[in-house]
Amino acid sequence: MNIDAFAAHESNVCRYARLFPTVFTKALGATVWDESGKTYIDFLVGSGALNYGHNNPNIIASAIEYLSSGNILLSLDMYTAAKRDFIEVLVNFILKPRGLSYKMQFPGPTGTNANEAALALARKYTGRSSIMAFTNAFHGMSLGSLAVSASSSRPGGVARQDVIRIPYDDYPTRAFDSASYIDYVLGDPGSGIEKPAAIILETIQAEGGMNTASAAWLRAIQNICRKHDVVLIIDDIQAGSGRTGDFFSFEFAKIEPDMVCLSKSLSGSGTPFSVVLIRPDLDVWSPGEYSGTFRGNNLAFVTAAATCKMWSDAQFTARVDRMAVNLQRHLDRLVLKFPESIEQKRGRGLMAALKCRSRAIVDRLHNFAFQNGLLIESSGANLDVIKVLPPINITDDELDRGISILNHALQEQANGNSPGIPGASDLASYDQRTNRIDQHCGDNLGSERGNHLPAH
Repeated sequence: MNIDAFAAHESNVCRYARLFPTVFTKALGATVWDESGKTYIDFLVGSGALNYGHNNPNIIASAIEYLSSGNILLSLDMYTAAKRDFIEVLVNFILKPRGLSYKMQFPGPTGTNANEAALALARKYTGRSSIMAFTNAFHGMSLGSLAVSASSSRPGGVARQDVIRIPYDDYPTRAFDSASYIDYVLGDPGSGIEKPAAIILETIQAEGGMNTASAAWLRAIQNICRKHDVVLIIDDIQAGSGRTGDFFSFEFAKIEPDMVCLSKSLSGSGTPFSVVLIRPDLDVWSPGEYSGTFRGNNLAFVTAAATCKMWSDAQFTARVDRMAVNLQRHLDRLVLKFPESIEQKRGRGLMAALKCRSRAIVDRLHNFAFQNGLLIESSGANLDVIKVLPPINITDDELDRGISILNHALQEQANGNSPGIPGASDLASYDQRTNRIDQHCGDNLGSERGNHLPAH
């Protein structure tokens, strides 16, 4: 397996190749192949950019047809048939069924483009400059997005003035009510905290350690924004597009954000694409005031339309629900089985994680998993959280295989052994043990969709 070209010419900044030192060639669903023919179950899926799996036939077919017909690919913000189709599909298949009404801005191809546009529009609309953001937040790698992100490990030299940092829900414990604090200081002329243009938040902080906001907290934040005339921006770039089991990650809280930023899995194909959904009266842009060369990516319009149509299929949504329950049950079992390695389960639906007791444990688990054919990554300020992001339409066999490898890695970690290769007997043994755990804990273990074990 030749990696000389990468070693000689690629920048030191490359990260994932160091975590997964092999050369990948093919992928389908949740399975990826390398040059040697070895297969891997993918619980990483492009860091959440391939929620519907690799090369989903229902999505790729539309791309192949579009590419083979000589259709326009790049159109800036001009009108095209592909753009019209996407807009109509998003409205009719996603927004209207949820009682939502938004204008759409196509700012550029990536998530950080969407967040930058939303922040700029909120500042223009309100005439205020500051933004309220949260502990452990991550919103992108351009300067404005980095400013409202929280990690100290990101590039230095980022100006963080005009950012008000507030504790996220459950930081460090629910004993501190950050929503009430925000309400109080925004209403107190002596607080010294100016009214922000916007509050930006993720309903689940993926890079921050899979911290999960409660429905009550999200509703409180929305009420505060309306009370104090502050724009509420939901960064749904990683948690949206079906990752939590609903199309939008905030649906469970029954809120209506003023702006919603989508990217990553919006195209369904890995093709870069982003959109900002804007409450109509907030759309105060002048023509051409905000731009981006690749805001007219027509191939992404086509695959995104195919993706959105899937959400009108009752069988598809029911299967996503079922897989969310299955994943949560699997993780509940692992938490119960390996308390010496795992502190708790985090996340919601198919956006899940295991909080481990140290970064060293996560590093060993990662190495065990990779050598045995499972792709996982870490997150959190201390890199002590294992993200579990299978495709939302993963097959039962792929999910069982991936969980079996993770179980095997945890067992090897507990035994202090070097990695071994799990076989059919490992999967059968895992099934027998988890059946006993189910009988001990009750049939409803983790059965509520989005259920997670208490953090404390």
